[in-house]
Amino acid sequence: MAAEGTAITTKIRRLLQSPSLSLKKSKPIPLTERVTLEKVLGLTVSSSSALACEPKSALVAYPAGCVVVLLNPKKRKQTHILNASRKTITAVAFSPCGKYLVTGESGHMPAVRVWDVAERNQVYEFQGHKYGVSCVVFSPNMKYIVSVGHHHDMIVNVWDWKRRVLAATNKVSSKVLAVSFSADSGTFVTVGNRHVKFWYIDASKTSKVNWTVPLNGRSGLLGEQQNNLFCAVACGRGKKAESAFCITRSGLLCEFNDRRLLENWVELGAASACCLSVSEELIFCGCADGTVRIYNPENLRLIVTIPKPHHLGLDVVEGIDPSHLPQKRSEERFPDTVALTFDPTNRWLSCVYSDHSLYVWDVRDVRKVGKVYSALYHSSCVWGVETYPAVEGPGKGCLPAGTFVTCSSDNTVRLWNPRLESNPSNTNIHRNIYSADLLKVIYMDGNLQFLQDVDPNPTGGTDKTDSETKSGIRTLRISPDGQHLAAGDRVGNVRIYDLALFVELVKIEAHDTEVMCLEYSKPETEMRLLATASRDRLIHVLNMEKGYSLEQTLDEHSSAVTAVRIAGVGDQAQLVSCGMDKSIYFRNVEKEGGGLQFARKHHVVSKSTLYDMDVDVSQKYAVIGCQDRNIRIFNLGSGKQRKCFKGSQGEDGSLIKVQIDPSGLFVATSCSDKNLCINDLYTGECMATMFGHSEIVTGMKFSNDCKSFISVSADSCVFIWRLNTELIATMRHRLAEIQRLPGAILESPQVSLYARLRD
Repeated sequence: MAAEGTAITTKIRRLLQSPSLSLKKSKPIPLTERVTLEKVLGLTVSSSSALACEPKSALVAYPAGCVVVLLNPKKRKQTHILNASRKTITAVAFSPCGKYLVTGESGHMPAVRVWDVAERNQVYEFQGHKYGVSCVVFSPNMKYIVSVGHHHDMIVNVWDWKRRVLAATNKVSSKVLAVSFSADSGTFVTVGNRHVKFWYIDASKTSKVNWTVPLNGRSGLLGEQQNNLFCAVACGRGKKAESAFCITRSGLLCEFNDRRLLENWVELGAASACCLSVSEELIFCGCADGTVRIYNPENLRLIVTIPKPHHLGLDVVEGIDPSHLPQKRSEERFPDTVALTFDPTNRWLSCVYSDHSLYVWDVRDVRKVGKVYSALYHSSCVWGVETYPAVEGPGKGCLPAGTFVTCSSDNTVRLWNPRLESNPSNTNIHRNIYSADLLKVIYMDGNLQFLQDVDPNPTGGTDKTDSETKSGIRTLRISPDGQHLAAGDRVGNVRIYDLALFVELVKIEAHDTEVMCLEYSKPETEMRLLATASRDRLIHVLNMEKGYSLEQTLDEHSSAVTAVRIAGVGDQAQLVSCGMDKSIYFRNVEKEGGGLQFARKHHVVSKSTLYDMDVDVSQKYAVIGCQDRNIRIFNLGSGKQRKCFKGSQGEDGSLIKVQIDPSGLFVATSCSDKNLCINDLYTGECMATMFGHSEIVTGMKFSNDCKSFISVSADSCVFIWRLNTELIATMRHRLAEIQRLPGAILESPQVSLYARLRD
């Protein structure tokens, strides 16, 4: 009986420890928490209103789409605050105590939000603007927050944020570009086009009443500078606490006294100026061509000009030695300085330049300025991303493992590897002093005019947009052997680069308008082909073995071709394409007389426009993202639709991109509502959702090791997401199955492998 009792106890213990019971006890992980934002490569800073520093923690805050990046320059670590409203962050400011961060945003009915920096969660929200918030700032005594609306809003609000009330408000007559509080918290100053105004907060009124009072303001006396554009302001500190310092776009540093009178000004000696930061001892002025000048606030005399950043068109590979940084040539151009913020405790000056680069300078000794941190990012829409293939065999790969490549409207192709610990021995790539994440920049045709971000019209008008200039690289693809990179631009050219030497091998004037898609054939097809598809509705098939000569042109589509894929194995190879004409063409690849023929096998017309396509690992199914937000799966052999399921959690927009993970279990989708989803390819179940980009996601890719997911967007940012352990384990388990039994590809399991592993 004792033995029988022991056996029963053991069975009960095992039952209680079973995975199914433990799963029932635990709460399901929310979809938005199954993937976490690990790193942001990019920024969307347009002025000093969107750049802030916190001296106690040494953090630098700046927006990247709908995300606030909190950077520790010394440790080179990022943390992130995600705006759940999905609205673009336009302004940031730390509280004097460093515990809180206030943000402004753009979009319909934008909010002023206060965040707890340590917890990274929202603690307050204020609605008081209609179209957008251009500036936010805490008062030095932490009682008030001032928010200024966009040029369509024209409202200045003063919030008593701890009481959660709008203390005072008023309208302005021109666009406000900057705001700054006086040291005593009783006055703040706004500046803009022919606008310098001093606003006075009557604490006795705002504290005693529970309703909003009119905000009193008086214009500065501009004298002969009345027609200038004042683009930055900073109230004095210490001995100069009664003064307010401004700079003009024309390049003047101005000082207003306590009677609002323009008392003194000096020329900055630059073509234009943009930003300003003031401490008790120094004034920092950011100017054109990478110039930052330091002045004495007592007499406005120039102290020193700090070193310029990298020049436009820099090859970062050359920057191995720190002595490379100060080298300058007279013909070199430098990016303009667009934002400044100074950390008086650590004596660090953070600068953002017009090519979307970030530098943190150590100015403890202004005569010997050093660099603490720097990073170089894309300055315009990022159109595509590709991961470098896992090339087997020693010395066969041209690039380090984990490298990925992006292309942009700034006319560059950039190679990234954030996890590169040391210099790899089998490549000519080395870590550089300019960016810990960036390995190489390839400049197309040596054209540097698109490297700098378009300067928005400060008076509220519009400039020439990127779509009108038709610049940059639209799509790219890496050959399966990792030797060649193909890049298609927005005027129809296709360029082939050698990734070992980084030289252009071939330039092909392939199409009349932008190249929409490129596709290399896989080794399993026993062919070496490159297919190019364009908005001109043509598909060209090029033969790599014949120097990328034309093999055949296909013209069945009646509208833009959005995607083309080469699938199959051996003599069963197929070329599949889809387009804006709602058509899918399935073609057999046939060898005839030493050449190739692409014979149409099936033609399917869908109910919805088809935007992107990927082929699963079995090479049997085409997965297509459609305008109606559905994912449609077609059998490559029969051309028939196998399955259809919803690819987005939202009710608006269209699916722009689809991407299958290396194991073939999951499909990621990008919707025009700026959200990302990861779905189970077999069941259609949504596994995870992501948000953070402020524009549509134009490209995405799973990493080869299944740990990360990379997304790129029209907001110029690259996001690296960390997948949770369950997703990683599921994909790796499936990859191990495929490697062990290459022919055993799961066709259509009743229960997904993810669910079986989870349960």
